[in-house]
Amino acid sequence: MDYSVSLRGVKLEHERFSLGPIECGIPRGMVTAIVGPNGSGKSTLFRALLGLEPISAGQIEVLGTRLNGNRDESYKNKIGFLAENPHMHDNPFTADEKAKFASHWYPGWDWERYRKLLRHFDVEGGIKLSKMSKGMRRKAELAIAMAHDPELLMLDEPSSGLDPFAWKTMIEELQRYMEPGDRTLVLATHIMDEIKRLADYILFIYRGRVLGLYEKDQLLDDWRTIVVQSDYAQKGGMELLQRTPGFQGLAEAGPGLYRLEVNDPEQGEAYCEENGFQVLAVQRMELEDILSCLIRKEEARR
Repeated sequence: MDYSVSLRGVKLEHERFSLGPIECGIPRGMVTAIVGPNGSGKSTLFRALLGLEPISAGQIEVLGTRLNGNRDESYKNKIGFLAENPHMHDNPFTADEKAKFASHWYPGWDWERYRKLLRHFDVEGGIKLSKMSKGMRRKAELAIAMAHDPELLMLDEPSSGLDPFAWKTMIEELQRYMEPGDRTLVLATHIMDEIKRLADYILFIYRGRVLGLYEKDQLLDDWRTIVVQSDYAQKGGMELLQRTPGFQGLAEAGPGLYRLEVNDPEQGEAYCEENGFQVLAVQRMELEDILSCLIRKEEARR
């Protein structure tokens, strides 16, 4: 597989936080959603990809450029980035003034595209950023991030502050951005509907560690909760269920009732029936439930 971003053994140390080691790649031409609780390291990872956070070990490659010790920052010309929080030093500028400043750094800057994005987002470029509502400023800065038609677009909580109509417009614009097939979009988000609509891949991250990179549709197809009933409560029923093919998690749901989480539902269901458990229901797991399961496994590992 071809990757826009490659991280090999990457570690980053702060006084109270460590990221990594991370070993993964972001597929080129796809949308990858980075998902995890607050404080997991999503924003830190973005900063590392932009060369703004020095790493203590490993190797990062972005759009074919190796970052470690490389002073060549021309790769950034092909990146669009939207930070989670606006920069205070931008407050005195209007959207158009910030765009004019940004245009000097990007050879591919397209004023027609910028103005088209402003119209689509219903933003007035002559208003100072500090005078805009949170959602309005978010749209203005997204237009600036996309105006040079970047090869790699990185968005940190892009829908923060957007109303439902603006959110729908943003989704449409991001889908349009991906249409040529050679762009890569990476977004950190808590909005599950955003992930379902946009993502091809999901990168789960928790407390600075990657819990896995999954193809979204396959993930949602494979992960299931199987509710079973048995009189094994005093006969090692839980131990038997922990040997289920594709086992991911297990909880008691009542006397003789168990909720079994698996990522191989066909074999898991067959195993349960073969071992005397009555299968009461097989339910598709939601993304937040899958993340919770992965976090429980990581906590148990720790």
